[in-house]
Amino acid sequence: MAERSSATIRVLLVDDHQVVRRGLRTFLEVQPDIEVVGEAADGAEGVAAAEELKPDVVLMDVKMPGTDGIEALQLLKEKGNPAKVLVVTSFTEHRTLVPALRAGAAGYVYKDVDPDALAGAIRSVHAGHVLLQPELAGALLSEDLSGRAPQGRGGALTDREQEVLGLIADGRSNREIARSLHLSEKTVKTHVSNILMKLDLADRTQAALWAVRNGLTG
Repeated sequence: MAERSSATIRVLLVDDHQVVRRGLRTFLEVQPDIEVVGEAADGAEGVAAAEELKPDVVLMDVKMPGTDGIEALQLLKEKGNPAKVLVVTSFTEHRTLVPALRAGAAGYVYKDVDPDALAGAIRSVHAGHVLLQPELAGALLSEDLSGRAPQGRGGALTDREQEVLGLIADGRSNREIARSLHLSEKTVKTHVSNILMKLDLADRTQAALWAVRNGLTG
């Protein structure tokens, strides 16, 4: 096994199929910067494990018996768990994935994803990026993730907040936004909080989609 670095990304696997978890673990364990810290067979186990193990990223299936991935996402959000959740699913319908994004998922990948792409996705969401794959972006943009009409709410944003929101939509992390706009990360975090509050959105994923819908991207 490759030697772990001090910047290791701690990953929790949540899937009701043992063969899927085994396959994910086998690949991820050879990554020098990724460590699988635990597994769970359903959403309830996943939430409990996330609270105990404090992973950086959770790979979460959507459809599971008992507590499914959507419910687990909602529970993690209610508990204020800071782990980034990357949905790993075989379902491509937007009616399945939109609720996951609404519940706080940082992105999604399909179970047949190329292994290197999966590792890249884990690193991406860990860095604070919103991961929206192009083939479903159009369908997602037809939905209002907040459940409210998005038009007319952007006028309350300052010019700087609109700049920050555009960079969020481009997939930039707070650190990258800070560098791009020559601001401190603390200032960027304040801008992000203000954006979410003014637009009545729950997280960066909703903010990114709002920006795309309203033409704030480059």
